[in-house]
Amino acid sequence: QLEFITPFQLYFNPDLIFRKFQIWRLITNFLFFGPLGFSFFFNMIFLYRYCRMLEEGSFRGRTADFVFMFLFGGFLMTLFGLFASLFFLGQAFTIMLVYVWSRRNPYIRMNFFGLLNFQAPFLPWVLMGFSLLLGNSIIIDLLGIAVGHIYYFLEDVFPNQPGGKKLLLTPGFLKMVFDTPEEDPNYNPLPEDRPEHQPRDRDQNEQQHPQ
Repeated sequence: QLEFITPFQLYFNPDLIFRKFQIWRLITNFLFFGPLGFSFFFNMIFLYRYCRMLEEGSFRGRTADFVFMFLFGGFLMTLFGLFASLFFLGQAFTIMLVYVWSRRNPYIRMNFFGLLNFQAPFLPWVLMGFSLLLGNSIIIDLLGIAVGHIYYFLEDVFPNQPGGKKLLLTPGFLKMVFDTPEEDPNYNPLPEDRPEHQPRDRDQNEQQHPQ
């Protein structure tokens, strides 16, 4: 917005990525949502809201799995971008998050600007219709819905089918980086690290049993 950089330095361009080695475009094309305006704030609100609800809901305590969903979705969208004239994929990423949340919370009732009442699984389609009313292309929205459905099917549906199994396995290095390691039940802390030797506990003991 301050014109330090331009969208031409950010958009998805396979030729510039693979021939000029402008690798940053693989990431920056997800980060640009257009100039400041209604569409920009609309995307920011939905990205923040549903990313937060996923992180605090079905991904609570599973940060590595959450990051892997980001990487998986971004990878599929980038593959599609190689064969289509799509320059920015941030809106598709937002719709993917909305889709996954909506399928995992199918019984929540939604209200869209006080005009429509529907259940959560219809939310991505309502957003696509709203995008169409704003004059935007719905290809991006359809891409986000498709990628979100692929993730939801592989993660939540197929493993629960007869003969199904979990195909999306979070790499160990992501768990090592993002997840809190499990405490060893056999670990014996040093005396100074034990709760009874903490300063607060000592102060409380002195107050309860003054000399």
